[in-house]
Amino acid sequence: MKVARRHNQRQDAGTPAAIEVSIVMPCLNEAETIARCIQKAQRAAEKLGVSAEVIVADNGSTDGSAVIARELGARVVEVAHKGYGAALIGGIEAASGGFVVMGDADDSYDFGEIGPFLDRLRAGDDLVVGNRFAGGIEPGAMPWLHRWLGNPVLSRITRTFFHARVGDTHCGLRAFRKEAFERMNLRATGMEFASEMVIKASLKGMRISELPVVLHPDGRSRPPHLRTWRDGWRHLRFMLLFSPRWLFLYPGLVLLVVGAVLSALLVVGPLHVFGVRLDIHTLLVAGFLCLLGYQLVLFAVFTKIFAIREGFHPPHPMLLRLFDYITLEVGLGVGALMALAGAVGLIAAVISWQAVGFGNLDPSLTMREVIPAVVLMALGTQTVFASFFISILSIER
Repeated sequence: MKVARRHNQRQDAGTPAAIEVSIVMPCLNEAETIARCIQKAQRAAEKLGVSAEVIVADNGSTDGSAVIARELGARVVEVAHKGYGAALIGGIEAASGGFVVMGDADDSYDFGEIGPFLDRLRAGDDLVVGNRFAGGIEPGAMPWLHRWLGNPVLSRITRTFFHARVGDTHCGLRAFRKEAFERMNLRATGMEFASEMVIKASLKGMRISELPVVLHPDGRSRPPHLRTWRDGWRHLRFMLLFSPRWLFLYPGLVLLVVGAVLSALLVVGPLHVFGVRLDIHTLLVAGFLCLLGYQLVLFAVFTKIFAIREGFHPPHPMLLRLFDYITLEVGLGVGALMALAGAVGLIAAVISWQAVGFGNLDPSLTMREVIPAVVLMALGTQTVFASFFISILSIER
């Protein structure tokens, strides 16, 4: 309150003070706790001696939360689009400060702890994330499933997929530079907003650090907005969509290698493994594995090019160098050679059939010619059309 009055007095004097810190709180029916959160934020700003504003991003509250916020001197930003991420994006875009602190309005985080966050930003960090597992989780503050399964697993996936050195990806108390937020170009409107921020900051090579924070039981009498399985899936889905390597490339390479090895072993004759005889039926399955794996690898390339083009991923140096050599014409040539080799194999099979007067054939012999030939023709055709599609994706705007 004092911070708001002091700021208003400066403005009345005709010399508006530059806002250094904007403290943004998403709000949807938080009348029971919003006052405490605003007052803690204002006291923290006054104690730290920073010029600050408190922004309440109201997401359609019907319990008077917005009225309470205005009475306490906070700036209320009405955000019509529903969702945790949508509310935060609306509030952050309206922020005047060069630094932004975001935290939930349910009184589960102590805004009096923002000092170290600001110190890290002043030291050059782009994003500072709280870590509840390092700071402490009070009894009743986090459901058992979230504490021991959901948050640790999703945070581990984030570190593995994106090399983000963050131990608590979903902590709601964090701080960042306003210009860093603008470079992230965040779009998630739901709870996955927290994951998107860490992922994009990591992909763009920003400086990220963590600070321990304590999670308190929230002060509301109603259940939280978070839905365990729905929001957990949204986080996982978002991470998969942002990592074509793990979603497409690695599974595709495994299937392609397994299929190719099996095909190479079975094309010359049956194979006995631990007393099991593998023959042309396994060869057929191996051919399908090759086709499926190759298709997934192509999906990985398509997705990566699209992500780079749309600004989701930074340009990949290795991919750029690769495209200097693998042009449309090279792709067409390779695809045509593969298809031609498959056609030659089919012709050889027809000649073998002709040799017996187009009569009955031994499948264990003829299918060893037909299956690889058909697979090569399919792979060649895929390569030709994939080359055209990659060229379309690579067209300069």
